[in-house]
Amino acid sequence: MGKRGGSLAVVFIFAAGIFLALPIAGQTFTVLHTFSSGADGATPYGTLTLDAAGNLYGTASAGGFTGNNCAATGCGTVFKLAHRGSGWLFTPLYAFQGNTDANSPLAGVTVGPNGSLYGTTQYGGASNDGAVYNVRPPAHATGSFLGGWSDTLIYSFAGGEDGANPQYGSLVFDSAGNMYGTTENGGVQCSDSNYCGTMFELSPAGGGWTKSSAYAFPGNSNGSNPVSGVVLDSSGNLYGTTPFAAFNGVAYKLSRTQQGWVETSLYQFLFGVFPYGGVILGPPGVIYGTTLDTVYELALSEGQWNYDILYVFSGTYGPWAGLTQDASGNLYGTSCNDGAHGDGSVFKLTPSGNEWTTTILYSFTGGTDGYCPKAAVTVDASGNLFGAASAGGLQGGCGGAGCGTVWEITP
Repeated sequence: MGKRGGSLAVVFIFAAGIFLALPIAGQTFTVLHTFSSGADGATPYGTLTLDAAGNLYGTASAGGFTGNNCAATGCGTVFKLAHRGSGWLFTPLYAFQGNTDANSPLAGVTVGPNGSLYGTTQYGGASNDGAVYNVRPPAHATGSFLGGWSDTLIYSFAGGEDGANPQYGSLVFDSAGNMYGTTENGGVQCSDSNYCGTMFELSPAGGGWTKSSAYAFPGNSNGSNPVSGVVLDSSGNLYGTTPFAAFNGVAYKLSRTQQGWVETSLYQFLFGVFPYGGVILGPPGVIYGTTLDTVYELALSEGQWNYDILYVFSGTYGPWAGLTQDASGNLYGTSCNDGAHGDGSVFKLTPSGNEWTTTILYSFTGGTDGYCPKAAVTVDASGNLFGAASAGGLQGGCGGAGCGTVWEITP
């Protein structure tokens, strides 16, 4: 168990290992789809997205179209899972084409204000530095295997100061329809001559989109090379993490001013290593997140952000993704190499007063169930959990590691 709202002195006690992780009974784990590296895709990293009708949407970073500059592995796909009776129907919606189309979607999709799907790819676009795309359904029904969905590139990153190579963070929209995301590279050069990454903004304009390189990370104590996206508060501030800084990464806040976006470093990580997963907003003045070996809380008190570790992972790699919170305040996440078999796990943190109890909901075996989930958990209104494992499933494919699975845990 971990304690909430304590001081930094408590962190050292937590790090000594007084957490309790409990297995749970009564959960049902089901594989909804096993990727084959064919038209369905392969190696899903992005978090699944639920629409208002309960359909699931996601991306696979490889598979699908194998021509152009996608080599034999494929450029990746966008897919849909819809309820059919007591099961789920998997449909690949779009296969990326590479070259001037998008290539290699690492992040999941976001349902935009118009109901279509928006996302980013690591490569592709005019300069092969990554792209922002919009995948839309056909105006009329079609008999096409891929459903007739089409893709439009909203923006192609040009590298350099413009930004390059969006990674695992999904896009986020504000109330005016502007969208925000991050690129791992581009922006300004860090002290080691590598580019430090950007936060970008795309605004609807005249039937298209206008892009601004809203903020270039400077490196050092303000962080560099964000691989996760940002979250938006009610005042229009953006929050996120970078895995690199003067220490082991930084949690940051970006506020809009008349002069542009201004960064505030909320915490420089000393105890958790590499916060790849980004953050979520809890109650007012509280932020939750993950590093590769911890779940943590940042709580605002008298103008200072206090850092507490809520759970420490025992595996080589814990969470690559961030957390998800349900309506009761429980936190859910995934680990890559933790769990009973060392093949990853799905976990839950339950608050009780000032304490948190950690429960392991499922430990992956590395077989047909999957291996190393790097996507966050998606929770529906009934408390069912959904996610993707980046490997495992059908053995022999994708270099022998398996091409990944989509799974569900029902209470």
